[in-house]
Amino acid sequence: MFTLFLGMVYLKKMLGLLFFAFMALGLWQCAKRGSPSGGPKDISPPKLVRAEPENFTTNFKAKKIRLYFDELIKLEDVQNQLVVSPPFKNAAEITPMGTPSKYIEVVIKDTLRENTTYTINFGQSIVDNNEGNPNSFLSYVFSTGDYLDSLILKGAVKDAINRKADEFISVMLYQVDSTYNDSTIYKEPPLYITNTGDSLPFFELKNLKGGKYALFGLKDVNKNNMFDQAQDKIGFIKDTITLPTDSIYLLNLFREQLNYKASVPSLAAKNRIIFGYQGDYNDLSIETLTSLPDSVRTTILKEQDKDTLNYWFTPTDLDSIIFTVRNDKLQEIDTFTVKMRDLPLDSLRLSTSTTGKFNFEDTFSILSSTPLATLDTSNISLNMNDSIPAVFSFVMDTIKNKIDFDFEVEPNQNYTFSFLPGAVTDFFGTQNDTLAYNLSTGSFADYGNLRVILGGEVTYPVIVQLTSEKGEVQREIVASESQIFEFNNLDPSNYVVRVILDENGNGKLDTGNYLKGIQPERVSYYPGLIEVRANWEKEETFILTN
Repeated sequence: MFTLFLGMVYLKKMLGLLFFAFMALGLWQCAKRGSPSGGPKDISPPKLVRAEPENFTTNFKAKKIRLYFDELIKLEDVQNQLVVSPPFKNAAEITPMGTPSKYIEVVIKDTLRENTTYTINFGQSIVDNNEGNPNSFLSYVFSTGDYLDSLILKGAVKDAINRKADEFISVMLYQVDSTYNDSTIYKEPPLYITNTGDSLPFFELKNLKGGKYALFGLKDVNKNNMFDQAQDKIGFIKDTITLPTDSIYLLNLFREQLNYKASVPSLAAKNRIIFGYQGDYNDLSIETLTSLPDSVRTTILKEQDKDTLNYWFTPTDLDSIIFTVRNDKLQEIDTFTVKMRDLPLDSLRLSTSTTGKFNFEDTFSILSSTPLATLDTSNISLNMNDSIPAVFSFVMDTIKNKIDFDFEVEPNQNYTFSFLPGAVTDFFGTQNDTLAYNLSTGSFADYGNLRVILGGEVTYPVIVQLTSEKGEVQREIVASESQIFEFNNLDPSNYVVRVILDENGNGKLDTGNYLKGIQPERVSYYPGLIEVRANWEKEETFILTN
């Protein structure tokens, strides 16, 4: 009986402990259920619930539009996102900006065209206040006439050179009538406009009226709805478009070579004057109207990678020099006066195209800050592993102002180029100090080889380029007939292959020209990246299609 009694006591004690445990658990769960979690994330965009005047109104005469939403909204990136077609000459006032509200107000400051359908497309600028969910491509449409125009034109844009088209390309329709000519795009906004947004390169122009049109694409940098050659990329369809149409159009955007223009020259150093220009410099000549002393010698070199000609001269005591800058092809002559000032001389400084690691396909070049005159190879030596003399040859390029050296490159070796004083002499008679440049090569196994075979719609000549993922050209091969394109000793990396159909055979990519009706030369990209690994041999076939 005593044992049974102890068992009963133990059971009651355990039941009590379990009771308190369940009570604590219940209270904890109640507390947990009662704590705020924020609920499910809001992924719904704000909804338009009312418009004043109503959307798709005809015989529109209002100066103010209000759009009401079902929750607090705010406007983001309106400058890029908002598109009004036809464009307002005076920008509409849109409020509230930067302040959460349940409505948007648009105040029209223009005199609207008669019998015209207008579209105000907000893109993705309208977002809810809390989560930033956009109301994508909300449009408010109205007509100042008795009906709404309803025709549609669709298409896509691409970049003539880059793999990916720019964001927010303006797609523009100009009505081809008695007032339209080739220069209209420089001076007037279009009748209809839309843009491609910030993700997909497609466009759709809506609420159009029937007629004949000219179609353009612009990367409109200053957002004035007109073509500025100095800033904007352009794409155009050469033929007139007649609406209605079921055709799908592709706009190929490119940057034109700028029209020729000479800039005011400036004195950069006591022995150098900078002549800037835009456009093609090949037909440009510089002459002096001022009579120079017999002691003054001059030479002209183009600055690498800049639209600049350097006019080098031995110093003179003249107060100023009068120049004519002539373009015989365009029959243009400009006259400039450059005043002399007390400035330091530009002096000889030598640099190299590469130092340290030397790729088997590299060229070792000496670059000069002043015009090169002569090279004395008796003051130059090339040694391998500090002691073994090596043979080299050279080519002096007086146009690019550099000296290219050629020598047999062996793996896993160290090379030293030594230049004693007097090895290099420049235009002014200045010579170099003692210089030494160290180079080292790796193993062939450190690199990979890539062969590219072209097929499909290929017309020669072509330029086959390897670029980085950022579009920087790493290697290129120019070919006038079919061949296997071998890119050897490549650094391990991901590469992009692009093919330029070199229509005029000048060995470079030529851009287009709108006024001349010339499209840029065609560029095709291999789909995807090509991975090259160390000690790999890889072959890829690239089938080109129209």
